[in-house]
Amino acid sequence: MTERTVFQSMAQRHVISVLPTATVYMAACVMTRANSSSVLVIDASNTMLGIVTERDLMARVLAKALDPATTTVADIMTRSPQCVSPETKVADAVLIMIERGFRHLAVVTADTNKILGVFSVRDAMPREVNAAVSLAEFNEQVNDALG
Repeated sequence: MTERTVFQSMAQRHVISVLPTATVYMAACVMTRANSSSVLVIDASNTMLGIVTERDLMARVLAKALDPATTTVADIMTRSPQCVSPETKVADAVLIMIERGFRHLAVVTADTNKILGVFSVRDAMPREVNAAVSLAEFNEQVNDALG
């Protein structure tokens, strides 16, 4: 069996992004609507400036009691995030994440610098585990709805 690439494994193959002037609240809303654990911060010329993750929201906003309605993503983003090409093997991407201590890698073409999206550690999980996680989340939502 051929090893999968990060692009083949990405759950979302579109760019979820906000401008650097967006508030943290706006970014969290974008992430929630897209069911994404991260959002790229991209300027008007489509240049990637940074990334904001769920972990950033927790550690850099909530834990510091910052106001999400007035704090901008530029204030809390991880600047110049690590990028990989779409051809990068999943195992190599996971190794980068383990060694550097993060859970998201921007996927960018090497030749044109086109941003393709974000590879998450969740994308590296076997398909069966993802199915189980989705089922567990669904069950939790049903339980919440039923009270």
